[in-house]
Amino acid sequence: MMSKEWKLLRALIKDKASLIKATVSTKRTVSTMNRAVIKATTRTSTSPPPDYRIATVLNLGHETIPSARACVESIMDRLHSTHDPYVALKCLILLHHIITTKGSSILKDQLSFFPLNGGINSLILTRFRHKSKSDTWELSLWVQWYASVLERNLVTSRILGFSFYLISSSNSNPIPSTEFDLLRELDSLVSLVEEICKAPQSLNYQKMDLVHEIMLLVSEDYRFAQLQIKMRLEGLEDSDTIDRLSRDESTELISCLKRLEDCWPKLIEMFANRKRNDAFWELTSQMKIKLELMNERRERGRLVLWKDDRERLWRELTR
Repeated sequence: MMSKEWKLLRALIKDKASLIKATVSTKRTVSTMNRAVIKATTRTSTSPPPDYRIATVLNLGHETIPSARACVESIMDRLHSTHDPYVALKCLILLHHIITTKGSSILKDQLSFFPLNGGINSLILTRFRHKSKSDTWELSLWVQWYASVLERNLVTSRILGFSFYLISSSNSNPIPSTEFDLLRELDSLVSLVEEICKAPQSLNYQKMDLVHEIMLLVSEDYRFAQLQIKMRLEGLEDSDTIDRLSRDESTELISCLKRLEDCWPKLIEMFANRKRNDAFWELTSQMKIKLELMNERRERGRLVLWKDDRERLWRELTR
């Protein structure tokens, strides 16, 4: 077994080598960005990147489109070239801050280009594994999960047409113009909540500063997704859209709400009631029941019409 001191020394050497390699770049913007990213994602600490390191990376990336591109590419290169779960998780934290930052949209635009395109810039890290069989191997599961949450976050933002971090409770987003848009957006939002609920079972890892920070960031993803779902359900309740839903559409929406309700136990476990929001779950349940009753009434109406048609046909045949 490698001693703790030797592991730390080897991590220091690797970080120093990475910094030297970053300095070699002929482009000053790229070199500066690579150094900032490496310093924010060191191997020598199991803590999350310090705020000032994150701020340095974001500030460099906000300057111009080329600098934003260099920022995202540098983080992605670092993410996809490492087998160290601590480095990978720190890279993902940087990407998460790009998604949630309230600053320039340049960085978001660069990052939003990547989901579903495949290739080196993809956040799909299902094959990420740490070679060690120690506890760091289990952290690989957290890397895979966290990357999937961020990927789903970006996909959902694309479907909604905006980053839902930019929408506050006082700045309500209008209900989608068509029933298809409503169902698609709700499905994507619920898919994000489902992805969050796939967190590894080893929740004791939240005691680790790095994982605890990740859980705080992801809990904000959940809070914003919950807000967007709530706004759509309230808008649906206050409009005649619900009456325009076909049986297939209402059935699809019921299924979507059931999927959301199935997430509730895991969410309570993950966030220890911090994001309980009983009013939200009551609204979800009431909307599901309302849709089920509407479908039942429609079904009874169809049965009455079918019986009337059958009786009418029988009378005609027996005249």
